[in-house]
Order: sequence, then structure tokens, then C-alpha cells
Amino acid sequence: MKRWIQILLACAGAVVTFAAQAQMPQAPQVAAKAYLLLDITANQVLASKDPDTTVEPASLTKLMTAYLVFDALKSRKIDLKQSFPVSERAWKMPGSRMFIDPKMKVPVEDLIKGMIVQSGNDATMALAEGVGGSADRFVQMMNEQAKALGMKQTSYMNPEGLTASGHITSVRDLSILAMRLMRDFPDYVPYYAIKKYRYPGTPAANESNRNLLLFRDPTVDGLKTGHTQAAGYCLVATAKRDFPNVGTRRLLSVVVGADSENARANESQKLLNWGYTAFDAVKLFDANQPVAMPAVWKGKENVLKLGSFQSLVVAVPAGSTAQIKTQVVRPDPLVAPFAKGQAVGALKILRGDQPLLDVPLVVLEGVEQAGVLGRAWDALRLWIK
Repeated sequence: MKRWIQILLACAGAVVTFAAQAQMPQAPQVAAKAYLLLDITANQVLASKDPDTTVEPASLTKLMTAYLVFDALKSRKIDLKQSFPVSERAWKMPGSRMFIDPKMKVPVEDLIKGMIVQSGNDATMALAEGVGGSADRFVQMMNEQAKALGMKQTSYMNPEGLTASGHITSVRDLSILAMRLMRDFPDYVPYYAIKKYRYPGTPAANESNRNLLLFRDPTVDGLKTGHTQAAGYCLVATAKRDFPNVGTRRLLSVVVGADSENARANESQKLLNWGYTAFDAVKLFDANQPVAMPAVWKGKENVLKLGSFQSLVVAVPAGSTAQIKTQVVRPDPLVAPFAKGQAVGALKILRGDQPLLDVPLVVLEGVEQAGVLGRAWDALRLWIK
């Protein structure tokens, strides 16, 4: 009993990491203050440097602004075609801009493109004021959402990312935010792949996306750049590539504190390429496929189907697929009722005899409690057992 509780607690984090760092391939040298490489498909951190050190996010802050805007769109609080006014504060925002002014009312979709493609601080402020009612209220919403997502090192002071005391995050928190942004709002992720965008009044020199990887690597489809003098050059990049037997495999790199626009792109590309070549992705079970079907007591059903609502994919060092073993660790006996989605035990994945990671198992189909006679009969059987 104590052993399976410990495993469940180990699985509780948002990102599953390798249990034995000695088994990890050697990561490349990355010229950046901090970085993290996440296999989103397998939900594993493949490499990192100072993942929990606090850093300035610069315009990577706009990932959280976008998260709240997308959430407002999904819940139909706002609409892509509705227009927001441009306040004096938005108009006078320093730094990168979309070049909108108080004489305009700009459609939400154009503001989103201005925020993402041009990294416009003016567009970002207009969205924050439109969704939150005021910039201060929106910043409060940002911090509440960061806490809800489990971003432990993050504190926001503004929606656009200009340097401010207490405006901090970490590369681990940025990876959590980026992963959730893509999973929670897949319909809006294509905005991050737009290479060029111009709104009337935008200078032609300001129309290109600053994410150079969009122009270099056809598998890269996002996400966001950032730069201030204090933060250095930053990039959250993501790519998806297709592999036999696994399908689409998505990786995410977070690089902060690089020396130049070109350097942040080069270092991010280096990490992504290394992740795809140094690790093989192996699909262990399909989504909703039972991993185990143990007996259940005092229930209307005799077995409990345990598995995952998503495909169970593991990233392992290249060439080690044949060494993978799995073990189901669960409490015993299992006594009904069980609700669909309830966590029950874990799948322990090993490479040979070395543990790699533990994945929580959930109930695929709920099991209701049996009637009085059924419960009494199983109580007797358990007593005899």
C-alpha cells in the first residue's frame, strides 16, 4: 500500500521526468542562460539547464496574455470579429508595436495577430484592457491563471513583458504554460505559424514574425520570441514531426538569455534536432486502451479497466526500444465504487532493470457499487481471502 501511494505522489507533477538521469543521452552545449526541452507527446523533460531559476520573460509574457484571450474566445465572452477600442495607454506603449491609435477600433483577430506576429505591445495592451476591463485587472487574472496551472516561479506585473520589478518566471513554468496553451486551445495555435502580417498603418519592415525558425524549418509552427536588454534574446519554439507507429511527435524548446536573435534560433534548433535524434518515441498503448483489467469487489462490474484517455507514449534513448518493460502498480483489493477518470495506481516503465518513469493510470469506465446482496457476498469472499 505504501509503495503505490509513493508512486502516485511522484506522478502528480504536470511534467513527468526521467527517474534515472544517468540514463539520459548527453545534451548538446546550449549558449543560453537557461533552457528546457520537453517532449510534449510523451510528457517528458528530455534536457534542461537551471529550469527553476527565475528569469525575465520579456515578450514570452504574451503567451499568458494569449492564454486568457483564447479562453475568453472559447467561452464566448468575446468574438474574433468584435472590435476593441485603442486607449491612450495602448497607443503610447513603448517597444515593439502594431502601430494602432485611439482613432481606431481594431478587430480582436487583428489584435491577436499583431500581438503574436509583430509582438505588438500596443495590441497586447488593447487585448488586456478589452478582456480584463483594465490592465490591472488583467494582470491579476494572469497571476491567478499562472497559479492554477502550477507555475510556481512566475509573477506578472504587466501583460506585455516590459521589464518591471517582480516580473519573473522560469523556463519550466514557460514550458508548462506553452504546453497547456497548445492542448487547451488547439484551434488558435495556427496563429503562431503566421510568418508575415500587416495591419493598415504597420510599416512593411515590421511585418515579419521574429521567430526565424518558421522560415528555416518547415516542422516548426510556433511559438513566441522575446527580448529586452535585461532578459536577452528568448524563444519558445515547437515542432511536430511524423514517425512510424507513433504518428505526430511534438517537441517544445524554451531558450532564454541568448546573445542575439540568430543565436536564440540556432540554439533552439539545436535542441529540437537533438531531441528527435537522441530519443526514440515508443507508443505503448492507444488512447482508451486498457492497460490492466484487475478484479473489482462490491461493484456492478467484475473488472476495472485501467488506462489513459490519451495515447501512452514514452521517449527512450535511441536504440533502446527493445529493453522497455512495464509493470502495473496498484492498490489491492479494489473496492467499488470507482468514477471514470479516477486515478488508480500507475504504469511503471523500465529500461531493462532501470526505472525510467511512472505514468498515472485512470479508470476508463466507471464502476458503480453493487446492491446490498452483492456487497455482502463480496465482503464474505474478501474475508475468506
